[in-house]
Amino acid sequence: MAEEREDVPSGRRFGDGLAVGPDLEGAAEVAVGQALAALDGATPDLMCVFVAPGPGHTADQAGAAGVRAMELAGAGTAIGATAGGVIGDGRGEENGPAVAVWAATLPGTRIRPYRLEAERSGDGVQVTGLPQLLSDDRVAAMLVDPYSFPVAGFLDRSNAIMPGFPLVGGLAGAAGGPGANRLFVDGEVHSRGGVGVVLGGEVSARVVVSQGCRPIGPPMTVTRADRNVLLELAGTPAYTRLVEIVTALPVAEQELAARGLHLGIAVDEYAEDHVRGDFLIRGVVGADEETGAVAVGDVVEVGQTVRFQVRDAAGAGEDLTELLGGTDDPARGALLFSCNGRGTTMFPDADHDGRTVRDALGAEGVAGFFAAGEIGPVGGRNHLHGFTASVLAFR
Repeated sequence: MAEEREDVPSGRRFGDGLAVGPDLEGAAEVAVGQALAALDGATPDLMCVFVAPGPGHTADQAGAAGVRAMELAGAGTAIGATAGGVIGDGRGEENGPAVAVWAATLPGTRIRPYRLEAERSGDGVQVTGLPQLLSDDRVAAMLVDPYSFPVAGFLDRSNAIMPGFPLVGGLAGAAGGPGANRLFVDGEVHSRGGVGVVLGGEVSARVVVSQGCRPIGPPMTVTRADRNVLLELAGTPAYTRLVEIVTALPVAEQELAARGLHLGIAVDEYAEDHVRGDFLIRGVVGADEETGAVAVGDVVEVGQTVRFQVRDAAGAGEDLTELLGGTDDPARGALLFSCNGRGTTMFPDADHDGRTVRDALGAEGVAGFFAAGEIGPVGGRNHLHGFTASVLAFR
């Protein structure tokens, strides 16, 4: 649970809470109480609730826990989602049953909730619900059901119609597949689409997207490619380049590459040097020695700069810490959307990302969930990520 700082600007406070137990509604009550305790009696302007149902819980029970949290908090605006695991109160719980709550007083901030719906229209899909952006809108948070909403296509479209406007959030990931997720917005529960808030007015926030990789080998120019298949790098078959780079690594590094090799695609071809944060990370999904081809999880074009990458706990932790520390203005609170492939799959414990965000930002109210995909901008464009920690930090 967060405690108030003496130097918090007047009226701006953040709190978080997390409770575990088979009674989801009871856990919601405890988590709300923890989060509100840091607000010194003030009613939150914004509250987020994240519910991780356990084995045997139904989606409707998870929905009831979300409703209970929204009722108790009485926030001006409330959003939330179900997930496989949640983050709050300085720790992470990868498996339910658990409920995390984040609450904030944000005087002067305009908070506009929205609900996204996707409907088939002719040969395509029409998305409705995102408010028209105002001149002083700064950022939008979004929580999405991946089974009923075309998030990748929506992000591509958003980059075209509102270039440079950051979207941050995550994909709901409760166990059970299609129909198992629940989304919350202002007392309502939905099983499809997406929900979120647009923040404008007097809001000071920044988005950090930590992709958790470190480079191996040199940056190279793509000289031949076919959509997501690399054929030549710097005039040499892509597979040959890859083998040269991996075999030059120490044995321990070679094992990392064997377990999970990635490719960084430069987001700014005009940068003099491509360093941490300058690459959009995508997985290497296959390689063919005979043809010399390497397939990756995104379209790659001739002329782009790329660099192979590996991911491990030390590199991922360093990346998150470095990116969060890029300012002298400490944060007071933060929402965290951490990949469900991080946690104990990558680190010694499930608390790593939440603890790192709190320590690096100096933030006290930090909560979120382990997402089935993370949303955030890299190189000024919004993307859907994997194995990423996406953070919305309030200064």
